Amino acid sequence: MKATTFDTDAPPDECRIIVRYGDEGVEMVELPWGLRPKEPGNLPFMLARAEGRKLPSHRCLVPASEFLISRHGKRYRFSLADGDWFYFAGIWRPASGGWPEAYAILTIEANADVAPYQDRQMAVLRRRQRMDWLDLSRPEHELLQPLPVGAFRIERTITREAQRVLAL
Repeated sequence: MKATTFDTDAPPDECRIIVRYGDEGVEMVELPWGLRPKEPGNLPFMLARAEGRKLPSHRCLVPASEFLISRHGKRYRFSLADGDWFYFAGIWRPASGGWPEAYAILTIEANADVAPYQDRQMAVLRRRQRMDWLDLSRPEHELLQPLPVGAFRIERTITREAQRVLAL
C-alpha cells in the first residue's frame, strides 16, 4: 500500500483506497469520498464531527503521507514531523438508494500546529493505532485526540496559479 497526499480541496466523489473490515477480514477497497446527504439534492458530506459519537461499526482508515489545507488563498502541506505516514479515522456506508458505497473522514479539534490555519482537523491516527480503531479495542474518545504540539511539519506550497505566473 502506498500512502499519498490527501487534498482537502479534492472534489466530492474522488476515489481513494480505504482500509476496513470486510467479509474476509481486513481489506483495502477504493471508494468515493462523500456520504449520502440527508436531503436529496444536497452535497454529500465528506467530513463528520467525531465528538460525542459512538461508532460501533463501519469504521475505516484512510492512508495518507500528508494533507493539504487552503487558507486565505495560500496552500499548506502538513506531514508528520518524524516523516512517518498515518491514517485518517473514517466511516464508510454501504450503497443505498442509488448512492454508491462511500466514506467520510472524522474531524476533531485542531492540534496546536494546525490551529493557526483552521479550528478543526481530520482525525489523524498513527500507524500503531490502526487496529485499535478497526477492532474497536479502544474507545473513540481515547483515539480521536489531537496530536501533541510539534507533531506536524508545515510547509507553504506554491499554488497552480502561482506556478503559472512564475512560468511567465
